[in-house]
Amino acid sequence: MPSLSIVIPAYNEEPNIAEAIRHVSQVAHDLELEHEIIPVNDGSRDRTGEVIREVSQTVPHVKLVEHHPNRGYGGALRAGFDAATKEVIAFIAADNQYDFAQVKSMLGKLAPDVVLVSGWRANDEDNFLRRLNRFGWNTLIRILFGYLLKDIDCGFKIFRREILQRVHLESSGAMIDTELLAQLRGRGYKVDEVPVKHLPRTAGSPTGANPRVVLRAFRDLIRFRMRLSRELRAERQAKP
Repeated sequence: MPSLSIVIPAYNEEPNIAEAIRHVSQVAHDLELEHEIIPVNDGSRDRTGEVIREVSQTVPHVKLVEHHPNRGYGGALRAGFDAATKEVIAFIAADNQYDFAQVKSMLGKLAPDVVLVSGWRANDEDNFLRRLNRFGWNTLIRILFGYLLKDIDCGFKIFRREILQRVHLESSGAMIDTELLAQLRGRGYKVDEVPVKHLPRTAGSPTGANPRVVLRAFRDLIRFRMRLSRELRAERQAKP
């Protein structure tokens, strides 16, 4: 088993974050993984940061990353990636809608030629509006970039930390998954996916369907499509 940095982005997840940290810690212990847990308090307005500091008194290997003001989902993930030191980075949502124990099957797919493994929601417990938004977003991504993954924005993925040297992540919002995957696919890297169980949210409120979040994601998407085309063209021209 490789060593693992586990990034948990959290915005106003006071009711969920303690359980999320304890759960990933228990799984990592059961799998005998060398690991670090990196919760990222993304400018929360509730007690998320305080709860993380309290939990870190009893749960080992917790490295809190905290910033204010809120930087968005992508900004939180990038901050967690910057703090990671292990061979493989896993990231998982703080809302406890994924069972981190399924990281074992993901690690089994991380072959020498596979640099990233993503979950895909075998059952989707989100409401109709969120599922509809996801369908439209995934359809648009496939038109612009081709097939990337079955469930592009699943909040449970693992990847080799070394690939961060080959991709340039800029998104501070919901587009960061697309940004990562499209750059890997465009540069010929192989990715894989496994089904994961999606659990209903029992506390807190999601922010992904916020109109401002959606509009920012579309704006970032167009900018990224243009940037990636320029970068890949320049790389092809630079090859002998």
